[in-house]
Amino acid sequence: MISTIVKIATKPSIQQDNQLSIDNVQPSKVILYNDNIHTFDEVINQIIKAIKCGRTEAESKTLEVHTRGKAAIYEGTLEECLKVTSVLEEIALHTQIEY
Repeated sequence: MISTIVKIATKPSIQQDNQLSIDNVQPSKVILYNDNIHTFDEVINQIIKAIKCGRTEAESKTLEVHTRGKAAIYEGTLEECLKVTSVLEEIALHTQIEY
């Protein structure tokens, strides 16, 4: 008895699992608004915690928020921005994400 093995050539399929969501790639910004409730130190400390920056950078961002009424304090993916706003809002700071 003779057996034959037949190989069928097929095209490799493209899997769509590797596609990135546009929301996850498009840059977003966290806007922090000034208020008359929080002290400079509270805002500085929360910015340090939220974006993991040094005190000097956090002081600069806090001063910009204070003088302009609002400032973009972080830029990244939407997912990262959601994490940052979550930390800022722990002490009831007012934020917005723009994308």
